[in-house]
Amino acid sequence: MKAILMTAAGDADVLQGCDIAQSDLPSPHHLRVKLAAAGINPLDTKLRAKPAYHPEQLPAVLGCDGAGIVEQTGSLVTRFKVGDAVFFCNGGLGDEPGNYAEYTTLHEEYCAASPANIPLQDAAALPLVCITAWEALIERAHLQAGQTLLIHAAAGGVGHIAVQLAHHLGARIAVTVSDTRKAGLVQALGAEKIINYKQQDFVQETLNWTDGRGADIVFDTVGGDTFLKSLHAARIGGKIVSLLATPLSLADAQLARLRNQSLCFELMLTPQVLKLHDERIRQRKILEQCAALVEKGELGVLVTQRIPLEQARDAHRLIEAGGMTGKIILTMA
Repeated sequence: MKAILMTAAGDADVLQGCDIAQSDLPSPHHLRVKLAAAGINPLDTKLRAKPAYHPEQLPAVLGCDGAGIVEQTGSLVTRFKVGDAVFFCNGGLGDEPGNYAEYTTLHEEYCAASPANIPLQDAAALPLVCITAWEALIERAHLQAGQTLLIHAAAGGVGHIAVQLAHHLGARIAVTVSDTRKAGLVQALGAEKIINYKQQDFVQETLNWTDGRGADIVFDTVGGDTFLKSLHAARIGGKIVSLLATPLSLADAQLARLRNQSLCFELMLTPQVLKLHDERIRQRKILEQCAALVEKGELGVLVTQRIPLEQARDAHRLIEAGGMTGKIILTMA
């Protein structure tokens, strides 16, 4: 089958198109899926530059997100049959097969039925961002109707899903974006307060929006100074949920303590990295709930680039250039 192999750590040039053999089903509970598309995430470019989890297992196929048609089932599979359309977050870390390929194999419990009302290829853009936004807002921050929420980089992959989930939950939403085009996008998705972080101080704008109180919750998808400044944008007793591991100085930690703020971290890869089977099933159930929202028209994914599999290098370069709106997918046909 055709696949893109990461041959070594490095820049996008280490991604090489190859023909590789299809692997056997690892267990009677596994499926073989003919992939329609693979979602690309900033995570992929980071793992390509510095393989953090399984550097000894190169070459490897990257890509956690995938969607396709079940082509073969193990003898004990009960959840799906040949011909079913599925989407999932699986593999791509170096140990299990990733999705930059024509086929992949994965455990039946990690698959969800693809939303019936969107193209199967577009479903490949959903898994990682949906699970990340859901865990951050619902499981870490316990976001409730009426609460105020600040979302950084709201037009990005995780950000535009987070806006929609928060709107579905009835929260009041402020966002940071970099230009008027992105502002229009997130406003249409349910954002109330638009902050152009290149022209405005997001801390002061958030305080103005909340009558000086600060946001109940800040969702940080940027890290660095944005995370540290967010301590001042969140209210006393508020929560800051971050996707990034930003070092805290003693003064930063003391400020958060003084303000009784909760600092939470979100890494949706934890169940896969630590081989937590039940947690991976929990994440699949998140995908099922998100699929239901998609089918009700309450959640959508913005796919801004559809790039052929063999041009994976170009897709990585686009991600690394920054400023992306929505998601990029690699298409298999």
